Amino acid sequence: MHPGGFASWYDARVHRHERLEENRRRWDEDREKLRQQMLMYKQKAAYNSDMSSRYQAALTRLRKFDEAGPPPLPPKEQDIRMRLAGGRTGKRAVVCTQLELDGLTYPFDLELWYGDRVAVLGANGTGKSHFLRLLARGGTDPDPAAGPVDGRTLAPVAHDGVVTLGARVRPGHFSQTHDRPDLVDRSLVDILWRGEDHRRGLPRHDAMKALSRYELAGQAEQRFGTLSGGPQARFLVLLLELSGATLLLLDEPTDNLDLASAGALEEGLAAFAGTVVAVTHDRWFARSFDRYVLFRDDGEVLETPEPVWDVR
Repeated sequence: MHPGGFASWYDARVHRHERLEENRRRWDEDREKLRQQMLMYKQKAAYNSDMSSRYQAALTRLRKFDEAGPPPLPPKEQDIRMRLAGGRTGKRAVVCTQLELDGLTYPFDLELWYGDRVAVLGANGTGKSHFLRLLARGGTDPDPAAGPVDGRTLAPVAHDGVVTLGARVRPGHFSQTHDRPDLVDRSLVDILWRGEDHRRGLPRHDAMKALSRYELAGQAEQRFGTLSGGPQARFLVLLLELSGATLLLLDEPTDNLDLASAGALEEGLAAFAGTVVAVTHDRWFARSFDRYVLFRDDGEVLETPEPVWDVR
């Protein structure tokens, strides 16, 4: 537990780990002193019976010290490396003209350019996820060549107006609910190894290396549906990495991620050659974006120069 705010949490965590490491170092030193003392008395007792009692006492001290056990070590730092590549697309990645999501928004215009990092903000139920799903389907009149890179058929989104995707824009969609019935009963290594109609499989060795980069090697033989939220989210990002998407549509991607994973995602997105649109309520994650689109609960959709978190 940290009594301060989130801004000071990371530094407090570093200092705590330093204290744990120092306590463990001192414990190791004290144990080595007791062991050396025990060995000294053992050697002396071999030729001087008067030292036997001291040897037994030293042996007892060492045994009780070991039974008490060492202080805890700091948790192992995760080493997650996300390699989101992307690719060059037309200058205009997304163009929305008088887009109106039925029953959710008033008409609005929006242009997203290649390389934009757009955070979509607003209260729940204002249409943010519907907007991402519409983009993931390829827009108003989807070109089969611009459909979802994972080959899924997403539910239609009732709307008026027009949404078009630019040249060579291939959307990759991350769903907040991790709803992937096609993956539920398959192991992670099997999914990567066998591939799909839309994605070539990896050699098993390469599949294990990819899982290792995402700290998922230990769950390689585990079925996707049995994973907790964090590993599921990391695996879905890995699939996006392998998909060839040039437009990432991320719906609450950090919801189930620990801080190490969220930090790795930020680094991966920074290196991504393409456009990123992310629905988020995560203030820490949103700081790395350069554009902010607010879905207000009165139906208005507008761009703001800074994040807006008070959405009442």
